[in-house]
Amino acid sequence: MEQATYLQHKTRNTLQSLVLIFSLALLCAWLAWFLGGIPLAAAMGAIILITYQVNPVASPELSMRLFRARRLSPSEAPALHQLTAQLTRRAGLEQMPALFYLPSDVMNAFTTGSRQDAAIALSDGLLRRMEWRELAGVLAHELMHVVNQDTRLMAFADLTSRITGFLSIAGQLLLLINLPLMIFGQATLPWLPILLMLAAPTLSALAQLALSRSREYEADLGAVELTGDPLGLASALNKLEPPRHRLLERLLHPGPRIPDPSLLRSHPPTEERVERLLVLTHQTPSTLGVVVSPQNMRNLLAHKPYRPRWHRNGIWY
Repeated sequence: MEQATYLQHKTRNTLQSLVLIFSLALLCAWLAWFLGGIPLAAAMGAIILITYQVNPVASPELSMRLFRARRLSPSEAPALHQLTAQLTRRAGLEQMPALFYLPSDVMNAFTTGSRQDAAIALSDGLLRRMEWRELAGVLAHELMHVVNQDTRLMAFADLTSRITGFLSIAGQLLLLINLPLMIFGQATLPWLPILLMLAAPTLSALAQLALSRSREYEADLGAVELTGDPLGLASALNKLEPPRHRLLERLLHPGPRIPDPSLLRSHPPTEERVERLLVLTHQTPSTLGVVVSPQNMRNLLAHKPYRPRWHRNGIWY
């Protein structure tokens, strides 16, 4: 990849992330100042910083147990471990993330933990359907989340959003208490800040989702830098995209489907991610190659991987 192209994408992603983080912090600080002045704003800032520093990060082992995942030993998947080790060295990480096998038929991969203690889960459906170069792109993408410490960054964004929501609820309660005084004309309140206070949780959630999308773009860019193979990751993203027009959907809703709003997505649209990757296609050929044959992966796949089920809270798992 040409250095100028890489720096251009890197700078754009970094600036976008910084603007969103600053917006989250500014919205929370303004809301605290509006409700309680400088003392409350300083107190909320101290609470966020202290909580962020002492917030216990769940062990990757514990997180993986919740998804029924088990650790992969090097003897079970030597090719996969060798590929991950090679990508880890290229990424500059001192500790290779642990690999976990998720016995789910849904194609999925995710990362948890910190740079010193990270874990990457790969589902049964992903290992069955991905080609080797596609799997390398997925692993590189997840590794870049570890390198960029996106887990801690999103934890900070989530904490700031929660504080903003709490302050908004407190402000609404104060507004209800003062409502009788406003009705009888004994108190007046500025309506524009009040409207902003009511919309603060929604604005904070939208900024958090935008930050998540920005980090996905950054992980894509870093993955291409590690593998030198934009087409591999682009092909994997196309496979991960669920089918838009299933048979039952076409029968019940023959008309065109309204796409999901981009503002409400935690991940960017696959089309945009693939388009950005294709721009980098003609830079340099892949230097990763095939480390070893993935034939040993056959013994790893579950005979009956569990399939997604519908839960009463409306979440597929």
